[in-house]
Amino acid sequence: MTLMPSETLAADAPATIAPPRQITVALDMAGCPNRCRHCYLGQAAGGVMQPDDLRWAVAQFRAYVHPRETRPYFDEIKVSSWVREPDLSADYRGLYALEQELDDGEPDRFELLSIYRLARDATYARWAQEIGTEACQISFFGVGATQDWFYRRRGAFDDCLVATERLLAHGIAPRWQIFCTTKLLPELGELLALIDRLELHKRSAAIGRPFQVFVHTPAPDGEARHIEHLRPRLDEVANLPPSLMQASRTYLGREQMWQTEAQWLEELQTRGSKGELTRPFAYGMPPRLVFYILPDWSVYTNIGTLEPWWNLGNLRAEGVATILLRLERAQPLGYDTIYRVDPLALARQQGERQGQRIYDSLNDLLGLYVGRHCVPSRSGE
Repeated sequence: MTLMPSETLAADAPATIAPPRQITVALDMAGCPNRCRHCYLGQAAGGVMQPDDLRWAVAQFRAYVHPRETRPYFDEIKVSSWVREPDLSADYRGLYALEQELDDGEPDRFELLSIYRLARDATYARWAQEIGTEACQISFFGVGATQDWFYRRRGAFDDCLVATERLLAHGIAPRWQIFCTTKLLPELGELLALIDRLELHKRSAAIGRPFQVFVHTPAPDGEARHIEHLRPRLDEVANLPPSLMQASRTYLGREQMWQTEAQWLEELQTRGSKGELTRPFAYGMPPRLVFYILPDWSVYTNIGTLEPWWNLGNLRAEGVATILLRLERAQPLGYDTIYRVDPLALARQQGERQGQRIYDSLNDLLGLYVGRHCVPSRSGE
């Protein structure tokens, strides 16, 4: 996709998006050891960024003044040295200290740790506990080779088990996130039996924290668009264990776990006929806007994915002002789609009216349609 040249961006043109005053600046400083097939962030392109890069990027956002204002635009900036895998850098302790120095508060951790490092660094779990980590989420797609296939890395399943043990040994509760696909379903019983065999509920209670496990379907954007053929039908999940379903409802905070594509499309039509559809659809403004900065200095946000149609430009070459103007005008194709395309028309174009595959939410399904609308070619999906 060709972005609009910066010189054609009129600072006084009407804005479509009003960026919030509180943001996060996140640099993909060390990449990721995995190439997960479900990841909305896509596969890391490689490249390593340095501490001075983080200092420089944060300084650019702190100094930004909107053309119609006279003071720095952002009131609060949170800072992260990672986008995909936390603490992958060998200097993870130094980078965390740098985040603390640059952050307006404490760095956000989101109960995430590097599973790769947990399985390889015997000192990492103790450090994580010392900085206040109480729980850590681990993703499961099946057992053994199935898990490794989804991670695109041999040994990933064993790493998750080692990580679980090391977390418990240091007073951190593991939380198992299970992705529901047709590859998982034949192995779900074995995975749940493993939870019992490892006595995860009992051992988590012994450290004063609950063991949580929940299941949901992959959000169908980014890499996950390529595994849509593995999305289950409603009849295929009819007999999932009631205990797992209730634990999932409790953790996710919703009674309805999922609906078929046909059911969501009917709901979309009903809401449209009542005038209840609002823009943007599929990807709304998140509670905190995060600017993701990749090693080539391309900039994205947590609205959408890291695919080309969400690219806001190059921070080094163009600066914050141009990137913010593109965001405000909703210029890249992804933003233009969710703010200006009729979701009913998009659903008619991309949807399957009788589709029986399940989706967790209408926004998930619309996210799939946005990706299909924006991608230059759907071959191989």
